Amino acid sequence: MSESVYQIIEKSAASWPGHVAIRDARGTLTYSQLQTEIEELKTSLRSQGINPGMGVGVMGQNSREFIITAFAVLGCGACVMPMSQQLQRDEVETIVNRAGLHAILNEQDNWKLTLTRIERDNKFAGMVENPAFVRFTSGTTGASKGVVISGESVIERIEAANKALLLSSEDVVIWVLPMSFHFIVSIVLYLNVGATIAICPDFTAESILDCCIKNEGTMLYAAPMHVKLLATDQSKQNMPSMRTVISTSSGISLEDCMAFKERYGISITQAYGIIEVGLPLINTIENLNNPDAIGHALPDFNVEILNEQLEVQQAGEIGQLAMKGPGMFSAYLSPESTIEEVLQNGWFLTGDLAIKDADGLVKITGRQNSVINVSGNKVFPEEVEHVLNSNKAVEVSKVYGARHALLGEVVQAEVVLV
Repeated sequence: MSESVYQIIEKSAASWPGHVAIRDARGTLTYSQLQTEIEELKTSLRSQGINPGMGVGVMGQNSREFIITAFAVLGCGACVMPMSQQLQRDEVETIVNRAGLHAILNEQDNWKLTLTRIERDNKFAGMVENPAFVRFTSGTTGASKGVVISGESVIERIEAANKALLLSSEDVVIWVLPMSFHFIVSIVLYLNVGATIAICPDFTAESILDCCIKNEGTMLYAAPMHVKLLATDQSKQNMPSMRTVISTSSGISLEDCMAFKERYGISITQAYGIIEVGLPLINTIENLNNPDAIGHALPDFNVEILNEQLEVQQAGEIGQLAMKGPGMFSAYLSPESTIEEVLQNGWFLTGDLAIKDADGLVKITGRQNSVINVSGNKVFPEEVEHVLNSNKAVEVSKVYGARHALLGEVVQAEVVLV
């Protein structure tokens, strides 16, 4: 059962009953009110056959209802799979079959929940004790993997992350990222510490700034796209109450970090999140001088750069980013593999290439499987894309390797002009 995560709501409602948990376009919801709505939906779901041992997809847009539904499913003792509403029908069917879900709760007509039951006899993620969340590593299925995270690992993750984030009930988090991809070391963490989640209606710079000002936001958890939009905003609005701006989900350019700093006077804090591990690196120390770095390992994590023989590289040498720490995932679904089968010498290998300096500061340099081998010379497509994208005539570029009879591979690029 997923009771350990569900108890977060019970604890927070007891500690901060009248404190605002969620703010959105419809108004506010206190922690006591949030618990009541979750309990009511949990009772309804149980009456409709949602029981312990099931896997339930929760599909919808960012909203209070998404949060309520996810926790209600957890309260039933079932495992939650957050799902993007942008998935096409065939993608949904593939994920449902690959994961072995028993039901889907889908947003329809302003969150009039539609429950679709799938008859299955087996227990969901039976190889894992107390599965709480599962999410595929990409929006479509392809070669993606279903990552299963136990209730105990969820608690370990949020406690480890908050040793760096230092969030409390005094904080107001401005929310712009999709909940279907960002929920555990974010929404669950915020509710665990009694913070207020202010949900932006959309991700335009105007809306984000308006949400920050109206709600006196203290932390913005965003993607590089949001940072870029805000950095180029031409209005005179500012974010006077903002304490921390975190960029995650993908690498951010130094230029965007500097432009944001010049516009708002706030240094970007880049965070490295990965569904199998959590949030092991946050750049809280060097965000002023090295904003494009992903930071130092959090206190509970061991992070190293390894070569192909799984040996630790010297400072400044490129290798694969590897890590150990609390809150690790329990297993992969479809095909099934346990964490013991995945780890190598106890390390989780991320597939990201990185360097670490003598002080432990880590920077991502590329993806291991994206390296282009041109006659023995390794070319990192991210570096070529950075050069192309710096041209004012280029809107976006994609660089990749193409097979070549003589050289093995050559560099090719697709470019979209402004």
